[in-house]
Amino acid sequence: MPVSIIIGAQWGDEGKGRAVDWLAAQADVVARFGGGDNAGHTVNVGSDLFKLHLVPSGILREQAACVLGGGMVINPVRLLEELDQLRAMGVNVSPDRVHISTRAHIITPAHIALDKAREKALGSRALGTTLRGIGPAYLDKTGRQGIRAGEMATIEDFADAIKTSIEQANQTLTRHHEPALDAQTSAEAYVEAAARLRAYLRDTTVYINQRLKEGARVLCEGSQGTMLDVDHGSYPYVTSSSTVSGGALTGLGFGPTSVDRVVGVVKAFTTRVGGGPMPTELHDALGDRLRGTGENFWDEFGTTTGRSRRCGWLDVVMLRYAMAINGFTELVITKLDILSGFDQLQIAVGYEVDGEILNYPPSTNDELARATAVYETLPGWHHDLGAVRHFDDLPPSAQHYVERIGELCGVPIRMISVGPEREQLIQHQVGIPH
Repeated sequence: MPVSIIIGAQWGDEGKGRAVDWLAAQADVVARFGGGDNAGHTVNVGSDLFKLHLVPSGILREQAACVLGGGMVINPVRLLEELDQLRAMGVNVSPDRVHISTRAHIITPAHIALDKAREKALGSRALGTTLRGIGPAYLDKTGRQGIRAGEMATIEDFADAIKTSIEQANQTLTRHHEPALDAQTSAEAYVEAAARLRAYLRDTTVYINQRLKEGARVLCEGSQGTMLDVDHGSYPYVTSSSTVSGGALTGLGFGPTSVDRVVGVVKAFTTRVGGGPMPTELHDALGDRLRGTGENFWDEFGTTTGRSRRCGWLDVVMLRYAMAINGFTELVITKLDILSGFDQLQIAVGYEVDGEILNYPPSTNDELARATAVYETLPGWHHDLGAVRHFDDLPPSAQHYVERIGELCGVPIRMISVGPEREQLIQHQVGIPH
């Protein structure tokens, strides 16, 4: 069973890119299965900082082939820019190594314009999308009028499809008093991108299943986080695709019997970008300190949007829910170093909703908005963790914090990050259930 799946266990921004980079060292294929350039994965390698939006984070491991799967929505212009940037940094991004699914859908200029117009129309009720056209692209996909990446193989037909998409969107834009797009000009950049990208096209479903038959190790990379899943997240404040482990199977096209490892990535505290309820959110100096606008700078700003993240204590209620949906076999904890300097730490172990204590999140946003977190308090620490490479060298209170998360979740914690660099990693199995 040679497939590992990496999933964000919170509202995204958990540090999945770094986790993928670590695990990709033992992978033959790394594949993105959903989302688009609304995802932002950051990997630090020495003095180089790589910010990836479409290309799998495994691209930085030379032996790994990289797949952009059929469940994705792809902006060809942005993908080409990303490939060119990686190539300029010395990364091999040749068509022999990077494969784009012919089944992936294309984000057009029309989708981006419609996304911005709809968010503007919602005003204070805006969902907080990344304005990258993700929602409208998936809407066209499910409405069976999308454009697939495979159409880039025939440039003339692809150009006509892009122009038609823009002309149809212009009717909606003008009705809502938004400026129309120039179909010809908007399509030109897409045609140029398609001419270069068509060499990367492949039936990746066939490719992945063939590699599995050959015994290759496949690492599936999720985007966003569990609580942004269109079915299981805090709807409607969600993305438009499946962000959970089941999405890897449908987005890439292989069966569940190939999976032996489902890795949940969880930040040592909780963050969220965009609207929607967040029971552990802090609106005081502690929240500012976690965000990085207080005494120190922790870079809690979205890789894709640049928006500041809402910050709060670790929410184990949400984490246990994510575990149930995804079937995590283990956890990776990121940014443990950020908690250094707190006298006390808190973990939400339950919610109080209308006088009732719940150990699971309510299924409606109205109830979730009324939820008050029930906390367990743990001692903090004041040590710099950046140089720690072994679990036993962590301060006792930091060890206890990690162990307590494992106990509350009932799965082992196998990796802990203590800084932004690739080597700032503790590999140690803790919190193993008995």
